[in-house]
Amino acid sequence: MCGLSGEIRFDGSLADTTAVARMVEALVPRGPDGQGQWSAGRVAFGHRRLSVIDLSPSGSQPMVDSELGLEAVFNGCIYDYKELRAELEGHGYRFFSTSDTEVLLKGYHHWGLDFVDHLHGMFVVVIHERDTGRVVMARDRLGIKPLYLAETPGRLRFASSLPALLRAGDVDTSIDPVALHHYLTWHAVVPAPRTLLNGVRKLPPATVRVIEADGTSREHRYWEPTYERRPEHSGWSNRDWEDAIEEALRVAVRRRLVSDIPVGVLLSGGLDSSLIVGLLAQEGQTGLATYSIGFETVGGHAGDEFRYSDVIAERFGTNHHRIRVSSDELAAALGHAIGAMAEPMVSHDVVAFDLLSERVSQSIRVVQSGQGADEVFAGYHWYPPLADVDREEAVERYAKAFFDRGAEDMRALVGERYALDGDPSLEFVRDHMSRPGAQTAVDAALRLDSEVMLVDDPVKRVDNMSMAWGLEARVPFLDHDLVELAAQCPPELKLADGGKGVLKAIGRRIIPPEVIDRPKGYFPVPAITHLEGKVLGLVKDALSSEAARERALFRPEYVSRLLEDPNGELTPLRGNKLWQLGLLELWLQNHGV
Repeated sequence: MCGLSGEIRFDGSLADTTAVARMVEALVPRGPDGQGQWSAGRVAFGHRRLSVIDLSPSGSQPMVDSELGLEAVFNGCIYDYKELRAELEGHGYRFFSTSDTEVLLKGYHHWGLDFVDHLHGMFVVVIHERDTGRVVMARDRLGIKPLYLAETPGRLRFASSLPALLRAGDVDTSIDPVALHHYLTWHAVVPAPRTLLNGVRKLPPATVRVIEADGTSREHRYWEPTYERRPEHSGWSNRDWEDAIEEALRVAVRRRLVSDIPVGVLLSGGLDSSLIVGLLAQEGQTGLATYSIGFETVGGHAGDEFRYSDVIAERFGTNHHRIRVSSDELAAALGHAIGAMAEPMVSHDVVAFDLLSERVSQSIRVVQSGQGADEVFAGYHWYPPLADVDREEAVERYAKAFFDRGAEDMRALVGERYALDGDPSLEFVRDHMSRPGAQTAVDAALRLDSEVMLVDDPVKRVDNMSMAWGLEARVPFLDHDLVELAAQCPPELKLADGGKGVLKAIGRRIIPPEVIDRPKGYFPVPAITHLEGKVLGLVKDALSSEAARERALFRPEYVSRLLEDPNGELTPLRGNKLWQLGLLELWLQNHGV
């Protein structure tokens, strides 16, 4: 797990190593254990390292393989790297390290662009071919690791975070109106390749991009699971599905133990993280370090779920850490959390993950986390209403349950220069859900959320906040073998028992029932959902600043109405509409946009 950056020139100039160095400096929190740069004429790479596998200098990056004529920078972890190494050694390859980075280099040399098909893990890797000048970029299947791109005539820069590209300079920071529409409509989700800034794009998940020395490029998507029933599963009973998914989840959790340092668990007390702890215990893990966070009650809203995490910690004898945070500490941490966001993220638990990651990183460097289970196994409330309806009705119901505002509200909110005809967010959802490969409307919604919403909300949130403190977070529910199997599972099994039915059935075999048979909870951060005091003051200051007035993203009368009653308007997901606007301005100002 690390931070990477680089520049490629196509205009005959040398790569700007000073700009790359500035990006590297911006990525220090993602990789506190080491730094490296490499350049050769028109190409330059930079890297910050978090040492998890091969702690020796041999695993440092950028990694150069002179024998093969390849150079690479890599962010992530390849969980099956030992098996791949053994296979490649059988093909005659010799290794100078014990790192997964070197396995990527040898694998690319042996399998070419198909090397990604052999990988189990989370990754972004950029490889340069010395003899051809070709550069290859690849991102993991579920978009767990990010890659941001800034292209101008004659130059391409890339980095693990958008703020790192800004640090390099010469970026078009004007606002993309379509991305703004997505942000304000789709609960801050901005689907790849867009970002809020016109000058920055992101490589989509499951994508390989090939860039030739003359600047021409092509990209292809290498993985796309089908959300349809397969003939080989036609005779499966409910128990057959439960057994198969349980085994796939066990394998996913086991894979994510690979490390040269200890691995802990972020334990919220919900089904998903509790199931991970239970499976690890059954794998023979003892003295497992687990971590939970809680906040003060604000406006009558409870700020912790310790009663549930305590049940799991006691049952499995974990080395449990309760982390309590006051409202003052939360307000003080907002600046750091916003600075750590590669893109503005409105979900209130982003600050919780920032604070949790800070405390956890003081004692451990690798954790497993439960993100992804709701999107993969139908845990959200908007899935049941989509059963037995046609696609168009499903689109309308999805938008009503999830979207923060409709087209009419958008016209009242957005400043004149950013106003758009139509509803690009609704059209995006309609187009995605109408694609072939999803058997039912529920299947189509699960595919949409797994491929888009999950990537640009929960997964991005966990990556940004954990890596801001040099903490590697692994997500077993997004093991691609498990995701493929779940996509083929009949929707009614996932929708059963109030959602995540098949996971709950598995959970009843492993963890205490009181953690399963409970109302669905979210990471509660009351001081963000109920604005008052210092947090409300930060929002007011940001929205009334000179920078906000000049930018004119929002109509003044709309902002004034929200400020008159800061907690009066909530989104369908119970988010605070004023916080959404304030967070965007705070993010733009924090990053000098």
